[in-house]
Amino acid sequence: MLGKLAFRNVKRSVKDYLVYLLTMTFVTALMFAFNTVLFSKDIQQSSESAGIMGAIIGLATFFVVLIVAWLIHYMVRFMLDKRSREFGIYLLIGMKKREISRLYIRENILLGALAFGIGLILGGLLQQVLLSVLYHMIQMDYHFQLEYNRNCILMTAGCYGGCYLLALLRCRRRFKKMSIYGLMNADRQNEKNREAHEAWKRILLPISLVFMGIFAWWMFRGVIRDTGEIVGFLVGLVLTIYLFYVGVSSWIVCYIRKRGKGIYQGANLFLLRQFSSKIRAMQFTMGTLTSLFTIALLGCVVAFMFSDFQNQMLRNKFPFDVQVYSSDTEDSFEKERKVLEEKTEVQEAYRYLIYENQDAQVNAWLYTHLQTFGTMYQNPDGTPNEKALKAEVEKHENATYCSYDTYMKLSDYNHLREMLGYEKIALGKEEYAIHMKERVYKETGDFSQNLRIEVNGRKLSFQDFYTEPFSQDGHNGADYILIVSDDATEQMQPYYAELAVDIKGEAPGDLQQDLDALMEEREETYEGQNPPRGNTGYGSDSVVVYYSKNLVGDNLIPEIKYTLSSVVFPCFYIGLVFLCVAFTVLAVQQLSDSAKYRFRYEVLKKLGLNKKEVDKIIWKQLAGYYLSLLAAVISGIISVFISHKFIFFTGVKASVLEYFAVSFGMFFGIYVLYFVATYVGFKRNVEVSNRGTV
Repeated sequence: MLGKLAFRNVKRSVKDYLVYLLTMTFVTALMFAFNTVLFSKDIQQSSESAGIMGAIIGLATFFVVLIVAWLIHYMVRFMLDKRSREFGIYLLIGMKKREISRLYIRENILLGALAFGIGLILGGLLQQVLLSVLYHMIQMDYHFQLEYNRNCILMTAGCYGGCYLLALLRCRRRFKKMSIYGLMNADRQNEKNREAHEAWKRILLPISLVFMGIFAWWMFRGVIRDTGEIVGFLVGLVLTIYLFYVGVSSWIVCYIRKRGKGIYQGANLFLLRQFSSKIRAMQFTMGTLTSLFTIALLGCVVAFMFSDFQNQMLRNKFPFDVQVYSSDTEDSFEKERKVLEEKTEVQEAYRYLIYENQDAQVNAWLYTHLQTFGTMYQNPDGTPNEKALKAEVEKHENATYCSYDTYMKLSDYNHLREMLGYEKIALGKEEYAIHMKERVYKETGDFSQNLRIEVNGRKLSFQDFYTEPFSQDGHNGADYILIVSDDATEQMQPYYAELAVDIKGEAPGDLQQDLDALMEEREETYEGQNPPRGNTGYGSDSVVVYYSKNLVGDNLIPEIKYTLSSVVFPCFYIGLVFLCVAFTVLAVQQLSDSAKYRFRYEVLKKLGLNKKEVDKIIWKQLAGYYLSLLAAVISGIISVFISHKFIFFTGVKASVLEYFAVSFGMFFGIYVLYFVATYVGFKRNVEVSNRGTV
């Protein structure tokens, strides 16, 4: 008997909680698709960065499981409260608490199993989309192939089932404590929330707004520097969000009590009363949902930022097909040339030298003026800290810049420009030019007046800056290179050697590994000896930093894309799940309460409102709950800040509002789907009741 009753109740629940069922189906599909990355052997073997992506997706899954567990627990309790009278009647007719508990648990298991089964089917389709994108990034062919890995299914089922198990166990304990009276009155608990101390509680609204302003100032002033301050900022912001909703509810109550001018316009009194009672009963839930909306939007913003970096900047970082570094200025790169000729069709291999002039004034100026370094290399009065600069110079390896300023002779520079398709430049014997990263030049502007470049006692005059992509992460200088005439370099010391190669077609997938093996062999020959004097610097890049003595663009770009995707995909994953969870709670709340509102809307009709006016009030009521304006404001401010920093430190060409606008557009699309579904269902429930009472 219990089996048939459970099945009948599930059929009814599917209709009443369709939005919840669809959300759990979508969450299952996302979880299964992303778990594929953790267990797919092809993906694990396709890239050295597969372990990084797996670890980050695993971490993202952990947070997703937490929020899904909260959703299931919330929904199980919510449905229990809504059906409490039904269960009270079961007790009255002689059913035992244990039987009712088993019945309810069985219903939820059936409902969860239905969502899980459909989710696995949908997850197979999402899996194909995800794998297709990943394979495209690592430049591998992908053929449609459903991959229902046993471990992947078990992990998805374990995460999903664990969330249900915890929620149902807590629900079972609650049944044991229930009495007939408690069950019959459980759905009236919210009605007992009385308006008390509203006069002082409303002060929390302006206080919370002041705190939000303080947090914004704290963020934009750059006061947040370490992990502890970041945690403090986030905790304080979340607490402020909860205070905001307590203040809003009390402010509305006080506004109604004082009979503000706006309450008697149209249906404002009706709507304000609805809002105040609902927000007061759901203060914690509304604060949690706002936090989820904020996190979801920020997750999408971060994902779009790194995706844009992939599309814009990676090819600029590796303009040459192949580039090889050697600290030995006598190195002819014979072994590297041999490997290249065996594995590729070499169109041109050009060897050249980078020089130094026992001077580091450009390095010193950049160390003391770029925002990346802050005041690290400055004295309290703003002058260069010679001791700190000397310590940086003595690093030799893994420093931001080389020990001395780096120079290149004009003939080599023009030859490299020709290889890259740039126009040659003209330079007098008494002139010099600077080629530097466009990102750095945008920050520094023309600083040549602060330099005094001399060669053999002669001061050179500045000609111009050049900012085309030029492989300046430790090869053609770090951030910059000084260009001088060929005659001028005769008075300088060779610093290190470089080999720039142009090949026909794409490089084989193992070329980078072969060149790195040769580099290791070369370094082993210097053991116990004094190595060549050349040193390295990787530049001032932050956020995304990559340095290697050997660069094979066709090998490195897919590898870095894969690594960046380990940030992009989990951010989208978390963002989508958090959005759907938040909208589901709002939708189910409103659809379930539509039964409570039937009588109220019937009264409005009897007072003279026509169907169009009632529909408009319903629209306003739902829009008020769904607006989530606070989340948009908070995430918008934070997004502008992090977008500005990201654009500044990476050189991506974008507007500070672009990433938030795109994320908000996606947010709004999902918002419209849930809002329309809720509006149609709410209106149908009210209209069905009204037709039945006429």
